[in-house]
Amino acid sequence: MAFIAIYITNPNTETAQKIVQHLLEKKLVACANIFPIKSAYWWEGAIATEGEVVCLVKSRPELWEAIQAAVTAIHPYTVPCIMKYEVAANAAYEDWIRAETLDKKESKD
Repeated sequence: MAFIAIYITNPNTETAQKIVQHLLEKKLVACANIFPIKSAYWWEGAIATEGEVVCLVKSRPELWEAIQAAVTAIHPYTVPCIMKYEVAANAAYEDWIRAETLDKKESKD
């Protein structure tokens, strides 16, 4: 089984932690890494350079749409960056991700 890694940028650590906690509580992700980055991008006609905080979360491919919806619902950015990568890892790690995330048959409350 392949799994997905999702890269989400945030304005600060508090927002990143809030999003990660929300996704973990809903069992949409098995785990997350949070780390600071420096971003440069076009916004409203000008180049912006700012510090941001990234969440890298790991989950099942079938939960992608639910993860996008959950992040978008609470993210403060007008246009949040929510990027999906399909990845593979050692079998034991992939099995752990599957065991720790919501099965599509389970209720999402």
